[in-house]
Amino acid sequence: MSEIFRLERTRNYLEPGDVGSAVRLWKDYVQRSQREQWHDYEWGNVHWYCCGNPLEARALLDTVTQALSRRGARELRRTIEKFDAVRNRRSPPYEIGEG
Repeated sequence: MSEIFRLERTRNYLEPGDVGSAVRLWKDYVQRSQREQWHDYEWGNVHWYCCGNPLEARALLDTVTQALSRRGARELRRTIEKFDAVRNRRSPPYEIGEG
């Protein structure tokens, strides 16, 4: 946390709290249904203009992990990978022909 705190104060592309906000945005986004995620991908989401774009937040997290030390990057990556795993889970198979 102290390393992220230092980065947020020394990098011109970060402001205090940006990394925490990015993690929260990504966490909230991946917990949405795949249908909602697909709709956002196709049509966009009007709330992203005021509340932040989770896809941009995920890209920021990748940038931050590159700026951290190996240990700090590993810890942040471990958190991000949990949310990535939620996003990449497969949908249950649809039963075709039943009805």
